[in-house]
Amino acid sequence: MSARHGAALEEPPAPGTAVADVHAHTRRSDGVLEPSELVRQAHAAGIRLFAIADHDNLAAYRELTAPGADPLPEGLDLVPAVEINAVTRDLDLGLPEGELHVLGIGLDPADDAFEAAIAAQRGARRLRFTATVVRLRDIGVPVDAHLPEGVMESDDALGRPTLARALVAAGHAESVEDAFRRILGHGLPGYVPRTGIGPVEAIRAIRAAGGLASIAHFGEAPQRLELLRELIAEGLDGLETHHASFGLETRDAMSATAGFLGLVETGGTDYHGDLGPYASSHAGLVMPEGLVVALRAALRARGWPARP
Repeated sequence: MSARHGAALEEPPAPGTAVADVHAHTRRSDGVLEPSELVRQAHAAGIRLFAIADHDNLAAYRELTAPGADPLPEGLDLVPAVEINAVTRDLDLGLPEGELHVLGIGLDPADDAFEAAIAAQRGARRLRFTATVVRLRDIGVPVDAHLPEGVMESDDALGRPTLARALVAAGHAESVEDAFRRILGHGLPGYVPRTGIGPVEAIRAIRAAGGLASIAHFGEAPQRLELLRELIAEGLDGLETHHASFGLETRDAMSATAGFLGLVETGGTDYHGDLGPYASSHAGLVMPEGLVVALRAALRARGWPARP
């Protein structure tokens, strides 16, 4: 866990200026808000191009756009998106936790092959989640009684933030960050390795479903040009250059890298909600007008918003 999941502020945040956010999470994966509430808060903060990129799950988008669903806020363009935690351990890339996160933005939510791929990912997440619950019992910090009701039977994309919140509720951690720092983080007593598809498979699946494949919150990108070139050869076409946790220096370096490699720039809050309302993360998001215009153009080139 990191600052990208929200910012703890003593006073209400100053209004943000970003009109686009294509990376945020709901309860359909590891966020805390229902999809409709997240959309409401994002629109109220000034967002007009929005993507819920839940891990391995398009359920939020489908709920919000289903026949009979409440109309979206006026002026809000909702983009189907997903975040895939691709496993890289076998590739020995030296990445944190052996993962590279790939965003699929503007893909076809009705693509059966893609849904099968992310359903398998959700299955792997459930196995890991269950194994972690057992591990936490074994090390003396059980959370069974503090998990959300029905979570084990749901088709949500389960993740460690849910377990971290349960650790806090059970009195085993002071905060979600504390739970990751002492118990759930990589190599710690409550850590269970992830399984699932690799980055090349993720990129190919996203592209086959008509989406834009972008590497998420990869601040090391300027130092990993060879890796990025290899992924570009496999279909990568974007880089998240404007993550809410990035400072000016990092944003500039990421933008320069994207420009050098010809990658579409994307950006977002990566909002989960543990440490504040959506507005708190939105206040830290910078999305230049040129980036938003180019992103919209790239999405149109891939068929969005023509799909239902």
